Amino acid sequence: MTLTMVFFILISVSLSVVAQILLKYGMSSHAVQTAINSDPMAGTMAIMTNISVLSGLTAYVSSAAVWLFVLSKIDVSKAYPFVGLGFIGTMFFAYWFLNEPLTMLKVTGTLLIVAGVLLISQ
Repeated sequence: MTLTMVFFILISVSLSVVAQILLKYGMSSHAVQTAINSDPMAGTMAIMTNISVLSGLTAYVSSAAVWLFVLSKIDVSKAYPFVGLGFIGTMFFAYWFLNEPLTMLKVTGTLLIVAGVLLISQ
C-alpha cells in the first residue's frame, strides 16, 4: 500500500469523524430539539436547515467519495482496518468539542476495538 493511499484512507476516516461530531452538535442544538419536540414538520425543517447537520452530511458524502476512490485502488481487506482509527478520533473529538465524558471504561473499550482491528488486519 502506498503512502498516497494511506493519506486518502486517513482523509476518509477523518471526514467521517468530523461528520459524526457535526451531526451530533447540530442535532443537539436547542433550535432543533425544540422544533422536534413541538411538531414533526417543524423538526424536519429545523434539521434540514441546520448548518451543522448540513455540514455533517456533506462531510459524510465527501468521506464516502474518498472511500470509493480508495476501494477502486486497493483491497478492502487492506483498507478497512484503518476505519478503526475512527473510534479513537470520535471519542476524543466528542470529549473536546461536545464535552462528553472520557472515562477509563470508554478508553479501554476503544483500545480493545482497535486492538481487535489490528489483529484482524494481520
